[in-house]
Amino acid sequence: MRTYAIAAVLALSVLCVGRASQAAPSPTIVTPDKMHWQAGTGPMKGAQTLVLYGDPSKAGFYAMRLRVPDGLVFAPHMHGDRENVTVVSGTLMVGLGDMVDKTKMLALPAGSFVSVPAGVHHYAMAKGTTVLEIVGIGPSTMTAVH
Repeated sequence: MRTYAIAAVLALSVLCVGRASQAAPSPTIVTPDKMHWQAGTGPMKGAQTLVLYGDPSKAGFYAMRLRVPDGLVFAPHMHGDRENVTVVSGTLMVGLGDMVDKTKMLALPAGSFVSVPAGVHHYAMAKGTTVLEIVGIGPSTMTAVH
Protein backbone atom coordinates (compact mmCIF):
# COMPACT_ATOMS: atom_id res chain seq x y z
CA MET A 1 0.00 0.00 0.00
CA ARG A 2 2.87 2.33 0.90
CA THR A 3 4.44 1.75 -2.55
CA TYR A 4 1.23 2.89 -4.25
CA ALA A 5 1.07 6.01 -2.10
CA ILE A 6 4.68 6.92 -2.90
CA ALA A 7 4.06 6.33 -6.63
CA ALA A 8 0.96 8.54 -6.54
CA VAL A 9 2.82 11.37 -4.79
CA LEU A 10 5.67 11.14 -7.30
CA ALA A 11 3.24 11.17 -10.25
CA LEU A 12 1.43 14.24 -8.88
CA SER A 13 4.76 15.98 -8.26
CA VAL A 14 5.85 15.40 -11.86
CA LEU A 15 2.52 16.72 -13.15
CA CYS A 16 2.71 19.84 -10.95
CA VAL A 17 6.32 20.58 -11.92
CA GLY A 18 5.46 20.09 -15.59
CA ARG A 19 2.58 22.53 -15.38
CA ALA A 20 4.55 25.08 -13.39
CA SER A 21 7.26 25.10 -16.04
CA GLN A 22 4.75 25.94 -18.80
CA ALA A 23 4.52 29.66 -19.50
CA ALA A 24 1.29 31.24 -18.37
CA PRO A 25 -0.72 32.82 -21.19
CA SER A 26 0.03 36.49 -21.57
CA PRO A 27 -2.56 39.18 -22.32
CA THR A 28 -2.89 40.86 -25.68
CA ILE A 29 -2.56 44.63 -25.32
CA VAL A 30 -2.92 46.88 -28.36
CA THR A 31 -2.40 50.61 -27.83
CA PRO A 32 -3.38 53.18 -30.48
CA ASP A 33 0.26 53.75 -31.48
CA LYS A 34 0.54 50.04 -32.37
CA MET A 35 -2.61 49.97 -34.51
CA HIS A 36 -1.78 49.72 -38.19
CA TRP A 37 -4.87 50.01 -40.38
CA GLN A 38 -4.87 48.11 -43.69
CA ALA A 39 -6.83 48.91 -46.84
CA GLY A 40 -9.87 46.67 -47.07
CA THR A 41 -10.08 44.24 -49.98
CA GLY A 42 -12.91 42.34 -51.63
CA PRO A 43 -16.21 43.16 -49.93
CA MET A 44 -14.34 45.46 -47.51
CA LYS A 45 -12.90 47.61 -50.33
CA GLY A 46 -13.12 51.29 -49.46
CA ALA A 47 -12.89 50.63 -45.73
CA GLN A 48 -9.86 50.05 -43.52
CA THR A 49 -9.36 46.98 -41.34
CA LEU A 50 -7.39 46.31 -38.18
CA VAL A 51 -7.10 42.87 -36.59
CA LEU A 52 -6.72 43.19 -32.82
CA TYR A 53 -6.65 39.51 -31.91
CA GLY A 54 -6.70 36.19 -33.72
CA ASP A 55 -7.34 35.75 -37.41
CA PRO A 56 -10.91 36.14 -38.75
CA SER A 57 -10.14 33.77 -41.65
CA LYS A 58 -9.22 30.90 -39.31
CA ALA A 59 -10.98 28.87 -36.63
CA GLY A 60 -11.01 30.52 -33.21
CA PHE A 61 -11.86 33.77 -31.48
CA TYR A 62 -11.02 37.03 -33.25
CA ALA A 63 -11.47 40.75 -32.64
CA MET A 64 -11.09 43.37 -35.34
CA ARG A 65 -12.01 46.93 -36.18
CA LEU A 66 -13.36 48.39 -39.38
CA ARG A 67 -13.11 52.09 -40.28
CA VAL A 68 -15.78 52.99 -42.81
CA PRO A 69 -15.81 56.32 -44.64
CA ASP A 70 -18.97 58.42 -44.82
CA GLY A 71 -21.46 57.08 -47.34
CA LEU A 72 -19.75 53.73 -48.03
CA VAL A 73 -22.43 51.10 -48.61
CA PHE A 74 -22.01 47.40 -47.96
CA ALA A 75 -24.36 45.82 -50.50
CA PRO A 76 -26.72 43.06 -49.37
CA HIS A 77 -24.73 40.16 -48.01
CA MET A 78 -24.70 37.42 -45.38
CA HIS A 79 -22.11 35.79 -43.16
CA GLY A 80 -21.39 32.13 -42.52
CA ASP A 81 -20.86 32.96 -38.86
CA ARG A 82 -22.63 35.22 -36.35
CA GLU A 83 -21.60 38.86 -36.84
CA ASN A 84 -21.22 40.77 -33.53
CA VAL A 85 -20.69 44.50 -34.06
CA THR A 86 -20.21 47.39 -31.65
CA VAL A 87 -20.32 50.90 -33.09
CA VAL A 88 -17.28 52.65 -31.58
CA SER A 89 -17.79 56.00 -33.31
CA GLY A 90 -19.98 57.47 -36.03
CA THR A 91 -23.29 55.95 -37.06
CA LEU A 92 -23.95 52.64 -38.80
CA MET A 93 -27.11 52.49 -40.88
CA VAL A 94 -28.40 48.90 -41.23
CA GLY A 95 -31.20 47.19 -43.07
CA LEU A 96 -32.47 43.66 -43.63
CA GLY A 97 -33.18 42.08 -46.98
CA ASP A 98 -31.84 41.50 -50.47
CA MET A 99 -32.03 45.08 -51.77
CA VAL A 100 -30.71 48.32 -50.28
CA ASP A 101 -33.63 50.50 -49.17
CA LYS A 102 -32.30 53.58 -47.38
CA THR A 103 -35.81 54.45 -46.15
CA LYS A 104 -35.90 51.24 -44.09
CA MET A 105 -32.44 51.52 -42.53
CA LEU A 106 -32.05 51.77 -38.76
CA ALA A 107 -29.47 54.21 -37.37
CA LEU A 108 -27.09 52.69 -34.82
CA PRO A 109 -25.13 55.50 -33.11
CA ALA A 110 -21.85 55.10 -31.21
CA GLY A 111 -22.27 52.68 -28.33
CA SER A 112 -24.80 50.51 -30.17
CA PHE A 113 -24.41 46.74 -30.51
CA VAL A 114 -25.91 44.39 -33.07
CA SER A 115 -25.58 40.61 -33.40
CA VAL A 116 -26.66 39.21 -36.77
CA PRO A 117 -27.13 35.42 -36.99
CA ALA A 118 -25.38 33.48 -39.75
CA GLY A 119 -27.29 33.46 -43.03
CA VAL A 120 -29.37 36.62 -42.41
CA HIS A 121 -29.37 38.90 -45.47
CA HIS A 122 -28.54 42.50 -44.56
CA TYR A 123 -26.83 45.66 -45.79
CA ALA A 124 -25.16 48.63 -44.14
CA MET A 125 -23.92 52.16 -44.72
CA ALA A 126 -21.75 54.59 -42.75
CA LYS A 127 -23.14 57.97 -41.77
CA GLY A 128 -20.00 59.98 -41.07
CA THR A 129 -16.70 58.19 -40.64
CA THR A 130 -17.67 55.16 -38.59
CA VAL A 131 -15.49 52.77 -36.59
CA LEU A 132 -16.86 49.31 -35.81
CA GLU A 133 -15.50 46.57 -33.58
CA ILE A 134 -16.36 43.08 -34.77
CA VAL A 135 -15.79 39.98 -32.64
CA GLY A 136 -16.61 36.38 -33.29
CA ILE A 137 -15.55 32.80 -33.71
CA GLY A 138 -13.94 32.26 -37.11
CA PRO A 139 -13.65 31.49 -39.79
CA SER A 140 -15.59 34.59 -40.73
CA THR A 141 -17.09 34.77 -44.21
CA MET A 142 -19.04 37.42 -46.14
CA THR A 143 -21.06 36.39 -49.18
CA ALA A 144 -22.80 38.83 -51.54
CA VAL A 145 -26.56 38.34 -51.99
CA HIS A 146 -27.52 38.51 -55.66
